[in-house]
Amino acid sequence: MRLGIRLLFAFFLINGIAAFFVLRVFVAEIKPSVREVMEDMMVDTAHILAELASDDLAAGRLQAGDSAFGRHVQHYASRPVDAAIWGFSKQSLDYRIYVTNAAGRVVFDSQSQAVGQDFSQWRDIVLTLRGEYGARMSRDTPGDDTSGVMHVSAPIFVQDRIAGVLTVAKPTRTVQRFIDRAEHKVQMGGLLLLALSAAVGVAVTLWMVWNVRRLRDYALSVQGPEAGAHAAAATPVLAVPQVPGELGDLARAMDRMRARLEGHGYIEAYVRALTHELKSPVAAIRGAGELLQEDLPAGDRALFAAQVVQQSERLQRLIDRLLELSKLEQRQHAQTQSPVALHDCARTALAHTQARAAQRGVALTLMGEGASGPWEGELITLALCNLIDNAIDFSPTGSTVAVELQGHAVAVQDSGPGVPDYALERLGERFFTTARPNGERSGSGLGLAIVQRVVALHGGHMVVRNTAPGLRVTLHFPG
Repeated sequence: MRLGIRLLFAFFLINGIAAFFVLRVFVAEIKPSVREVMEDMMVDTAHILAELASDDLAAGRLQAGDSAFGRHVQHYASRPVDAAIWGFSKQSLDYRIYVTNAAGRVVFDSQSQAVGQDFSQWRDIVLTLRGEYGARMSRDTPGDDTSGVMHVSAPIFVQDRIAGVLTVAKPTRTVQRFIDRAEHKVQMGGLLLLALSAAVGVAVTLWMVWNVRRLRDYALSVQGPEAGAHAAAATPVLAVPQVPGELGDLARAMDRMRARLEGHGYIEAYVRALTHELKSPVAAIRGAGELLQEDLPAGDRALFAAQVVQQSERLQRLIDRLLELSKLEQRQHAQTQSPVALHDCARTALAHTQARAAQRGVALTLMGEGASGPWEGELITLALCNLIDNAIDFSPTGSTVAVELQGHAVAVQDSGPGVPDYALERLGERFFTTARPNGERSGSGLGLAIVQRVVALHGGHMVVRNTAPGLRVTLHFPG
């Protein structure tokens, strides 16, 4: 199961359980709370009415059915009413009021139904006659919870003794609609809370998964340059994911690990490649040196001595270019200065390579003006020098190496044999070379690697293609 699904499931499980219990408590408390409020008001009502009925009970007028209290209560029951209570219309008065004497027999009933009946067995009457708080809940219809009626009683005092009981009764169905509405609002609020919580959960989960995936992608991309590959020259330095909290600490730790891994891999790859490249010139120098220790004709001695010098120069070029490439690969970007003209860089590169081209019998030409841009002139000159040197090595005697400028691009065209198609994609790898026209493999394979790294530092790209005859290398720089 994926991390996002696990997080979302855990969030919904915890939030759902919490919401279930909270909603259950709210709903479970609504009905008793409403009835408690109703009972509290009925207590006050019963005691007020008990005081009002005390004189008529003491005088016997309630028993005789001719009392002012009785008439007023009867008038109350028949009063018209139309009250809007928080969105509900109340059109009936629901109190039932009855009075019992000290023996528990009903002497007055606002509904004229129970006069003369013995209520002494009812809990509210019994407790009130004993001087305690009397109340009860009963059903008009057995087994029907909606037919419940709440009874609250208050003692009627005559000369400081309990002479009777006044009971106020009210059906619970009169407040059921308020209970239902409250429960509905709580349930709707709970559903809204769940929906909002779900939205927050999804947002938090997506945020977490997005940051974790960024870290995962970053971790998968962490790798040192392989031996012989040009990843360090072509791949830009990865940016550390900017994530907060512990994930940010993890990202920075991964970046430090990446730096150590890349440094280790960088050195390992260089050592392997350099060891391979040094074998040939060292072997040639050793062989020539051993032969020079013997008695040789002057011509042979001069030949082997020249070979020692040639291979030493090859070693020196290899070391110099390795140092140049190493410096470039440790840089993150080019140092943008005031606008630099490609034409000036090309002229400087041609001046540096003119002597070598003359020794090989190769002519150098410059065409076009090119553009100017925020580039590092020394690096562009270095790249062009390596391109021109490479073109000179592959050009036959009497041919021309052309440097062409157009806009933000500079191209170097030679008249050599080109390279096999399979090798085009590998040009620019460290220590990768192809055979010279004379069949020798004298290059270090670092010239185009330096060129590609210079272009990458500027945010540009290099395009290599065969032109039959010759090879054309074009450097594109951003404006």
